[in-house]
Amino acid sequence: MSSDLAGVWEVALSDGVHRIEFEHGTTTGKRVIYVDGKEVLRRDWMFKLVGKETFSVGQADTKATINIDAVSGFAYEYTLEINGKSLKQYMENRSKVTSTWLLNLDGIDCRVVLEKDTMDVWCNGEKIETAGEFVDDGTETHFSLGDHSCCVKAVSSGKRRDGIIHTLLVDGTEVAECTE
Repeated sequence: MSSDLAGVWEVALSDGVHRIEFEHGTTTGKRVIYVDGKEVLRRDWMFKLVGKETFSVGQADTKATINIDAVSGFAYEYTLEINGKSLKQYMENRSKVTSTWLLNLDGIDCRVVLEKDTMDVWCNGEKIETAGEFVDDGTETHFSLGDHSCCVKAVSSGKRRDGIIHTLLVDGTEVAECTE
């Protein structure tokens, strides 16, 4: 890493939290993007110092764009967009379409993510094989983490505004959902 580091962002996706770092050499025109410490884009000797750079993040190749705008003189502003939305908008929308739980199983930290639209379950970056079933009060999505039996219960809140409530049970014990 050089001293041209202009921006660092943490982006939570289903396959994990990714760190995006952006270097911008305002004298050389250099632009370098790192995702999780790995260089994914490099441009040297760019004469135009403003603009945008697009790249992908994570296993699902989520589209990310860094916008470079001149603020005044030789000051620049850097903003990150994910799937065409500002990072803030993306994260707000993401909290509506996913549920995330952080737990420790047998000494291993686990980040379990449920994608509510597809009912896909991810754990520490790996998509988990699941079995869904309809039950009297909603649905249950069963899967295993190591030797542990897990289930995501989806039940109606009874209130239209709140929608469906998703609860993770590990060996029959409820795990509190976290906000990212």
